[in-house]
Amino acid sequence: MELKVIEGLLTEVQVEAGAERRAFGEFVGPHGELASYAFGWTTGSERHVARLTVGIGAGNPDGASFHAIVFDNGGSYACQLADEPFARVPEGGPDLTANEARAHEDLPFVWWVVDRVMERDRRAQWMKHWLLSTTSIQTGEVFAQTEPILYVSHDADDGLWQLIGASDADPATGKLAHLHHAVGHDPTLLDVLDLAPGENASRTTPDAPWTRTPSR
Repeated sequence: MELKVIEGLLTEVQVEAGAERRAFGEFVGPHGELASYAFGWTTGSERHVARLTVGIGAGNPDGASFHAIVFDNGGSYACQLADEPFARVPEGGPDLTANEARAHEDLPFVWWVVDRVMERDRRAQWMKHWLLSTTSIQTGEVFAQTEPILYVSHDADDGLWQLIGASDADPATGKLAHLHHAVGHDPTLLDVLDLAPGENASRTTPDAPWTRTPSR
């Protein structure tokens, strides 16, 4: 059986700090293992710390919901178990405290699920770019939202992301901005947030599929 990460509902609620986003999904392991998950973050908050829940074994004696925070760990992400519950998920059971989760025999499986979700759920890529404050350089037209984004590249040398519209890029009018903001304006960017350094993607219109060019 193929491992599957199935994206579910994405909610967004406006709060005083910004937008509170929550993404839900289901996980199916290669041997039929089931889990459900949720993760979320709030834009505009002073600290870039996200939260997540993984639920396993619904209806079973050992079924439980594990809760954690997610944070920047020197250019990548790290997780730490938390006492406070974050979300209710279908496969979940009783909410575990951090100490109870550490003592649970299935904790290694839960962390494995988290890593697969962070790799494969496009919304998790969005959240990671928010956590890491990923910088992009945008043409003046893209920054002003007068042109759609038709070209995205992830530079190999400095890791910078470039967002370009129909007009040629002009260094004199380029603007630096966080990548996660661009996704908020154009959710179709979710499909290219996993570009490796040196890769790029382009499309002819905002409704057209992205065509990727692999790194060399």
